[in-house]
Amino acid sequence: MEVVSAQQQPPGVCPHFHAAIELIGKRWTGAIVFALTEGPLRFGELAKAVPGLSDRLLSRRLRELEQEGLVEREVESGSPVHVTYSLTEAGTELGPAIAELKSWAKRWRSE
Repeated sequence: MEVVSAQQQPPGVCPHFHAAIELIGKRWTGAIVFALTEGPLRFGELAKAVPGLSDRLLSRRLRELEQEGLVEREVESGSPVHVTYSLTEAGTELGPAIAELKSWAKRWRSE
């Protein structure tokens, strides 16, 4: 059995990349972020922008994205109360990556 030195070992996956891809790769999360790249949306608008996503799961994903600092929630007082979701600065920085992924998906799926 041959011993491989640390210099010869293939690099592992960057833990930061892994955490980011696991977050964005969760079912529906990428679609939610994609919808929010167009601008702030209310809950109902987000639900329409991502067809097939249940309100319960949309709420859960929005909370996760809030906790990760990618989405912010703004509550507008009044009757009824309106809640608007938008990308934070960190979430907005995903815009170019999301746009590139969209372009790639269109090329890949059209073949």
